[in-house]
Amino acid sequence: MESTDGRGRLLAISDLHVGYAENRALVECMRPTSDEDWLLVAGDVAETVADIRWALELLAGRFGKVVWAPGNHELWTHRKDTVTLRGVERYEHLVAVCRELGVTTPEDPYPVWEGPGGPAVVAPLFLLYDYSFLPKGCTTKEQGLDYAQGTGIVCTDEHLLHPDPYPSREAWCWARVAETERRLTEIPGDLPVVLVNHYPLDRHPTDILRYPEFAMWCGTRLTADWHRRFPVACMVYGHLHVPRTTHHEGVRFEEVSLGYPREWGPRPQPPGELRRILPMEDQAGDRGAASGAGRGRGGARP
Repeated sequence: MESTDGRGRLLAISDLHVGYAENRALVECMRPTSDEDWLLVAGDVAETVADIRWALELLAGRFGKVVWAPGNHELWTHRKDTVTLRGVERYEHLVAVCRELGVTTPEDPYPVWEGPGGPAVVAPLFLLYDYSFLPKGCTTKEQGLDYAQGTGIVCTDEHLLHPDPYPSREAWCWARVAETERRLTEIPGDLPVVLVNHYPLDRHPTDILRYPEFAMWCGTRLTADWHRRFPVACMVYGHLHVPRTTHHEGVRFEEVSLGYPREWGPRPQPPGELRRILPMEDQAGDRGAASGAGRGRGGARP
């Protein structure tokens, strides 16, 4: 594993969505307070490879290290993108772009943060979802999708996120979970781990969604015990666009989304602030929960 023994802070952000001019302007202003700061980017940088490259190249030129975990938007094969790759080929293309820029991906050796609050292994993950976070009363994916269709809350992934060559997104998810679990078991047991994934590893953060059916596109039950099985210091995620800090079974979960401009108004913090993961902040309660609770996903696009 790669390591660094400098100072600085381990920071995090997700859901940059730089296709929006307001978001792009905020990313242009994101800077470290030290050359030793690392930045964790937990997915949904943009929909096009050009925009993803722009943002990650900018950030990699400023921070000591940038660690990226893909979101669903990066994996979309969107009509406005000149890169028309699908599924695994698109993901592998993005990994190649990141390596060209010096950005750490889920396919690389896990780096070790040895600044304040360390040492800790930083593990970027790519796991997807398998529709196991079903709406109440539903027992199958088909029932869940029918219910979601009836409410009008259907993730755009159903049209743009292709699993090729896997037969389904859930099959791709299961393969990713198995491989990632194998790698996590190889981490030395005496080192705490910061897990970085676009989706929460447990369903509980989705309990505040305005539209609970959207939870189907938010993770898998297969990872529900990972924060207990592994020595997790913090679980960093995004996707829900409800930035907040919670604690679950003694483990800190940090939702670090920037989100869309229309979502910023009710939040007490200015948009674009980077969340400190290590060293730990003195946090009072469930920061951001009051303003974010009940808002969640307002539509089908994310």
